[in-house]
Amino acid sequence: MAGKQDKEAAKQAKREKRAASKARRGQIFEAFKVQRREDKALIPWMLGSFLVVAGVIFGVGFIFGLQWVLLPLGIVLGLLAAVIIFGRRVQKTVYTKAEGQPGAAGWALDNMRGRWRVTQTVAATTQLDAVHRVLGAPGVVLVGEGAPHRVRNLMQQEKKRVARLVGDTPIYDVIVGNDEGQVPLRRLQPHLMKLPRNLRPAQVDALEAKLAALGNRGAAMPKGPVPQGAKMRNVQRAIRRR
Repeated sequence: MAGKQDKEAAKQAKREKRAASKARRGQIFEAFKVQRREDKALIPWMLGSFLVVAGVIFGVGFIFGLQWVLLPLGIVLGLLAAVIIFGRRVQKTVYTKAEGQPGAAGWALDNMRGRWRVTQTVAATTQLDAVHRVLGAPGVVLVGEGAPHRVRNLMQQEKKRVARLVGDTPIYDVIVGNDEGQVPLRRLQPHLMKLPRNLRPAQVDALEAKLAALGNRGAAMPKGPVPQGAKMRNVQRAIRRR
């Protein structure tokens, strides 16, 4: 009886895995269709990257008399290059649509990879300016979005609140925007990833427990924008799983 149940569970798990794989393929295909309509250069870039990579591998093989041996490798690497180009152009489109919308920085932070603890809208105004708090190996990062003159005041107030609890822990502040001294939305994640690593995971956990008592203040804020096509952001995750 137990063996029969195990077999049924295994079959069910296999069916669910196939269904999830089919859903990911469908998601990628739909994203491709949307991107192709909006990005006329997508096909030339993907085709060009495939031909260049496959051609280089084939050419190296031809020099050493191994062209037919290396051809399959060239095709695989060419396809990989095309997929990478697709993912990057999708990301560029999504960030372009999100830029300038209320909650865009919070949305970008929620999509970060790695051991980052994001608390959205720890401070905000009724004009939808906001400060988000990020904890990670660098320490505390306050990320502001909105009108710079209002955001700076919010950031200063929040920095004082946080500093009273975290002591010597480094506190960084970032304002999202395209003016001098600001970080563009599309560069926000790489900017945070390049910050110095000052804390160990256990220290980050302790820091999170300390800051949990602060809570949020200010006006309600959207949970992040949903620009047309923004769901394509998930395509990169689907591609990485394949």
